[in-house]
Amino acid sequence: MKNLFAEEFRYDKLSKQGDPLEKLAQSVNFEHFRPVLLHAQSKNEALSTKGGRPSYDVVLMFKILILQRLYNLSDDQTEYAILDRLSFMRFLNLGMESRIPDSKTIWAFRDQLTQANAIENLFFALDRLLAENSLIVGKGSMIDATITEAPIQRNTQEENEQIKNDQTPESWKDNRHKCSQKDVDARWVKHNNKSHYGYKNHVKVDTKSKLITAYVATAASVHDSQVLDQLLNENDRGKPLHADSAYSGEPAQEILNKYGVRSQVHRKANRGTSLARWEKVCNRYKSKVRARVEHVFAFMTNSMNGIYVRARSLKRNAACIGLMNITYNMMRVVQLKKAI
Repeated sequence: MKNLFAEEFRYDKLSKQGDPLEKLAQSVNFEHFRPVLLHAQSKNEALSTKGGRPSYDVVLMFKILILQRLYNLSDDQTEYAILDRLSFMRFLNLGMESRIPDSKTIWAFRDQLTQANAIENLFFALDRLLAENSLIVGKGSMIDATITEAPIQRNTQEENEQIKNDQTPESWKDNRHKCSQKDVDARWVKHNNKSHYGYKNHVKVDTKSKLITAYVATAASVHDSQVLDQLLNENDRGKPLHADSAYSGEPAQEILNKYGVRSQVHRKANRGTSLARWEKVCNRYKSKVRARVEHVFAFMTNSMNGIYVRARSLKRNAACIGLMNITYNMMRVVQLKKAI
């Protein structure tokens, strides 16, 4: 005889085990994002005359993208996990009889948001909500960047040179399928004597709450200090800004002066000279605060299954990086509310 309460018993056991998705659903009001999602959907529908079956609810699809970034899943893996995991189904408010979006639908929805430039709007919608709830303290910021790995492209040296010069390799021009599979925006960078391929996630983080308040996605070869002007704004005026020595130097200092921030950037030794003892002591003192930004990337690496993207262009990977930052902030809200 079928147990009509078996599903309820399973959910009860998941709750007792401390289901993180249940806590996320309780901590974040996903309906807050509906206006932004509907606006992005309307922009895409205005460009399309195609018919077909009714679309899935936009909030449901957005929650799926959050799940995807939280567990760093491909589209196919996400579809399978929704079918397979009770915790996913409960988070999405789906039952055994519910219609489940397939991997192509997940890709298409994310691409709709990307083409409508909606990911940044979703990030700032969450940011405003956090500020309204006094979770973002706003008494100072930390800035840093982390490399976001991407699938390595097996190109020849000649092809790589042409890509760096914004040219399409001759051997690709007559093969549109090959072009569609190539990422021409990702770049190599050497960090700690190790080569990495992909992009960078540049973030500004609230010192007290460790919530991300601004971000910029670039190719991995872009130096950290080059996006400083894009991360800062008038809200930073008169407040301390902590950063490592990558943000030192005259050009960076001019930007800091422009926004009137109180610089807590680490001092950097000049070539052929070392820092004075008092400068080293000063850097160690600053590190006690600046090091907190590393906790953000550590959470992404360990609790979000790695900092990795799979798309094949800067625009699409910037959207994935934006979703990564949104997901981190949501999980950080869970931690902050637990501590209250």
